[in-house]
Amino acid sequence: MNTKDMTTAILAAKQRAGLTWATLGDRLGLSDVFLASCCYGENTLAPEAAATLANALDLGDDVKTALCQSPLKGQSLGQSVPTDPLVYRFYEIMQVYGLTLKDVIQEKFGNGIMSAIDFSMKVERVDDPKGARVLVTLDGKFLPYKSW
Repeated sequence: MNTKDMTTAILAAKQRAGLTWATLGDRLGLSDVFLASCCYGENTLAPEAAATLANALDLGDDVKTALCQSPLKGQSLGQSVPTDPLVYRFYEIMQVYGLTLKDVIQEKFGNGIMSAIDFSMKVERVDDPKGARVLVTLDGKFLPYKSW
């Protein structure tokens, strides 16, 4: 089963079951963000977690196997510039603030990068009188460049 078919099967089953990523994540002991990224083929589940998810959504062994495969990251959108408005806003944020973030991070930590491997992300709703706000926290280990 390819990643696109896996994702389609999972999303359809999730909708049929009326479950949220948060509910499924709680069942697996994983964050909702990480679990969703696995189901979109951007990360990998351990076999036990894949089995638990497949059982919760009444999906077959082909989905379990696909969830455990090493992903080819960055392929879930299928294009270089996203067209979905919410996804595009994150792209736009990087276009506008990418160099700013790079400069500020490197001023505080030195020459290096934030890991996307030793990394976590959290999405929270913050109620505000002017309208709900989205709080996204990116937490990545700093990896200094080395000289040799």
